[in-house]
Amino acid sequence: MSLWKKTAAALMMAAGTFAATTALTPAQAQPLEGGELYQGEQALYDAAREEGLVVSFDTGPTWANWAAQFKAFKARYPGVEIVYNDLGSAATVVALDKSRNRPQADTAYYFAGSALDAAEKGVVADFKPVNFDRLPEPFRHPSGQWFTIHSLNVAFLVNTKLVKQVPRSWADLLGETYRNSVVYLDPRTAGQGQVVTIAAAFGNGGSMDDVQPGIDYLGRLHKAGNVLRTVGTTPYAQFVKGEIPIWIGYENDGLKAKYVDGMGDDVAVVIPAEASAAAPYAISLVKDGPNPNAGKLWLNYIMTDKGQTTFAEGFVRPSVPGVKLPAEVLAKLPEAPQIRPVDVARARDAKPAIDAGWAKAVLGQ
Repeated sequence: MSLWKKTAAALMMAAGTFAATTALTPAQAQPLEGGELYQGEQALYDAAREEGLVVSFDTGPTWANWAAQFKAFKARYPGVEIVYNDLGSAATVVALDKSRNRPQADTAYYFAGSALDAAEKGVVADFKPVNFDRLPEPFRHPSGQWFTIHSLNVAFLVNTKLVKQVPRSWADLLGETYRNSVVYLDPRTAGQGQVVTIAAAFGNGGSMDDVQPGIDYLGRLHKAGNVLRTVGTTPYAQFVKGEIPIWIGYENDGLKAKYVDGMGDDVAVVIPAEASAAAPYAISLVKDGPNPNAGKLWLNYIMTDKGQTTFAEGFVRPSVPGVKLPAEVLAKLPEAPQIRPVDVARARDAKPAIDAGWAKAVLGQ
């Protein structure tokens, strides 16, 4: 077995389930069912079948409806296996950098700020997928070294069995009613925590160029005694178990808890009335990856209207403007005009100020 196939096998074992049951098979001509989704899809599929595999870094199946994307991709492209891992955004960039002389990944997914780091390190390739030109300019690298594929909105996820009066605004959350109720991610170690701080800034008179109001707000929330704890990783399981009264997290987790994981009306998903933030997530084709055609096939697929709709079916907002979503999907995604997009470059530049400012305001360091 070649070194590469040994690596692929290890990744499949790490992935644990989905990919491990399907053997790699020799490429055979196979027309696409229902014709092409975009011009050139059949030729790219034929080339990808010769490679037989795509290695997708950091697309953990429980995050952002990736499991459904894997299933749909496999159904459309028989003979092209897909394997994945779940490293985390910053760790993905480190892994790409360490393996730059012998890349193991074909694609890499991360919070968009990490995508800028990957581009600066020279570990990702130019590639403009389907619908690339429909993305707003702030959400794509000029030559396609990264592009956003969806966004996640900051929201209050409220367990209504534990909290009788649902907070509707950042101001509400400072009230005595919510003593020892709030959980959110530490902004020094988690991208979601950074975005929560920016959302709090938006809701308290700040901006991408002035995140101090968000830092000050979180400091007041702690001093009011309303923060139960900050955590290092997403506390979704604890929330669904009923262990967290209010989680300042991402909207899609609340909607998943509500519609998929059994909480129903026991969870309220609230976009703060003053303002909130939409965090863009991006993906890249890895430079000199082992399966470039399969990588392009994968990236093109998730950027088609069909792929973007699959994100929405997991309560994740598509990045491509104008994608027509089914009515039953739209009905579960609340209108929220007060949401403002996070500027990718300025968010990365603001991180040192958020890290230091939060530690001083909350921990007194």
